Amino acid sequence: MKVRAAVLEEIGRQRPYAESQPLSIGEIDLEPPGQGEVLVEVKAAGLCHSDLSVIDGNRPRQTPMALGHEASGIVRELGPGVDDLAVGDHVVMIFVPSCGHCLPCAEGRPALCEPGAAANNAGTLLSGEQRWSRDGNPVYHHMGVSVFAEHTVCSRRSLIKIDPDLPLDEAALFGCAVLTGVGAVMNTAQVRPGQSVAVVGLGGVGLNALLAANAVGASHIVAIDLNDDKLALARQLGATDTVNAGDADAVEQVRELTGGGVDYGLEMAGSVKAMDVAYRGTRRGGTTVTAGLSHPEHDFALKHVGLVAEERTIKGSYIGSCVPLRDVPRFIDLYKAGRLPVDRLLSDRIQLDDINGAFDRLADGATVRQVVVF
Repeated sequence: MKVRAAVLEEIGRQRPYAESQPLSIGEIDLEPPGQGEVLVEVKAAGLCHSDLSVIDGNRPRQTPMALGHEASGIVRELGPGVDDLAVGDHVVMIFVPSCGHCLPCAEGRPALCEPGAAANNAGTLLSGEQRWSRDGNPVYHHMGVSVFAEHTVCSRRSLIKIDPDLPLDEAALFGCAVLTGVGAVMNTAQVRPGQSVAVVGLGGVGLNALLAANAVGASHIVAIDLNDDKLALARQLGATDTVNAGDADAVEQVRELTGGGVDYGLEMAGSVKAMDVAYRGTRRGGTTVTAGLSHPEHDFALKHVGLVAEERTIKGSYIGSCVPLRDVPRFIDLYKAGRLPVDRLLSDRIQLDDINGAFDRLADGATVRQVVVF
């Protein structure tokens, strides 16, 4: 079938993207779903910094690539072997398909699925197949889902069925921003009531982490960002204190506000500088969690003796250490109960034709979560 989609033609084009047009909007060919695959009509797709990192070259991928990894949609066709979904089901897409058989999957860590990671790196589906093409030439898949498109084919193992009563533009956020931010707090850090948290980087993921810290009863929540508007929003969403990351004494402010540093410093910006603020703002004996994806060649340096003598812990968090089949419904229930107001993070609803300019706004830090509505 012919599908209208946003295709990344070339990595590293100069901004403004509204002029350089790294994403071309047009029709490409989509094959029917194969064994264990599903055709989904995409209804809403969020713009994430991980997409931006592919566009600007911080996360190099093959091109041309049908971009996008955070979305919701409706099942329209089932491939052979798919018997636990039905046409018309509402689903959220997950950007790492889990095979269910490798060692990480067997350990209950599907975010680290080895075949899933290999397929994503190769720009294919979990099966190793490609369903996109243009003029007879292959177009790569992005994270197994490629959701900046009116329809997409993905592995059944990339889909989580959800209740149809959740608006699909809100449901899209649960595929990445909510899983990553909320999961980092509840699963990776396991923040307990009365503990203190600093969130460095207030994009969609960071603000979800802030909501989660508030939901679990953190006593101090320090929000840190360069953008004063986002700091103001953070205060509305439950931050007890805010610090502008551009202040020369930002770390000292955090330590003073929390009596020597926070129990958990959360880096959510994908920046080594942000990681440094999160680490130095964490108290002796505390834990620093990073969910941001920086350039693969960037290193984070620290004093070894401090790691030992202060009994520090540093933890990575990918997809919030989530088990999506368990956590997507759980987080949706928290949202419905009013404890995770993720709808307040939905900045704008846009059309697919506006996507290049929308990535300019994301790069400028002028928005939280923009969603393409189909």
